[in-house]
Amino acid sequence: MHQKPAKPVFRITAAPKSLKADVRSREVRYLISMGVRTVCFVAAFVTQGIVRWLLIVAAFLLPYIAVVIANAGRERRSEAPAAYIPEHGRELPAGPTHDAPPQNTRGAV
Repeated sequence: MHQKPAKPVFRITAAPKSLKADVRSREVRYLISMGVRTVCFVAAFVTQGIVRWLLIVAAFLLPYIAVVIANAGRERRSEAPAAYIPEHGRELPAGPTHDAPPQNTRGAV
């Protein structure tokens, strides 16, 4: 059985995803859009009437939309992320008080 951790887990970096991962996600978005475009072209040949013309228009507009969607990414951040400040601070235990006289642990000579 898998349990959630008792303490919350915090992200320790504000670094964006890697360039390789970013490029890959944009490629996938573009390929999905082009796949939808291909489906529109094929469906335009097997349909009739207004649906055919709507599919043709969609097939011609999708490349522009696909490029715009695929290029949306890796914008620069205008501000730095907020620093993590824990709710409770780490404190040292209280030191000895100097009010009481020191006790002699050795026997009197």
